[in-house]
Amino acid sequence: MNTQLAGFIDFIRTQGVVGLAVGFILGGAVSKVVSALVNDIVNPIIGLALGSTDGLKGMTLGPILLGDFITVLIDFLIIAAVVYFIVKGLGFDKLDKPKE
Repeated sequence: MNTQLAGFIDFIRTQGVVGLAVGFILGGAVSKVVSALVNDIVNPIIGLALGSTDGLKGMTLGPILLGDFITVLIDFLIIAAVVYFIVKGLGFDKLDKPKE
């Protein structure tokens, strides 16, 4: 039984499952917080600077909804940065066994 458990733990470390799981869980959890931050704080500030009453989402370039794309891009960049710094800060990047 101990050898099976050791084999399972070795498999998880070798395949990088821990890093994948951490990224998946944190990405889902942080997504809502970052979306609220961007929609409630960042967009209105940028909208005021650009003179849009709808915030950043109201910004268009002809028929193209440029503001909505920029909002999603800001969401992605903040989520990626937060996940990166959490994984590095907590040392989760060292849990996976390096491949030989």
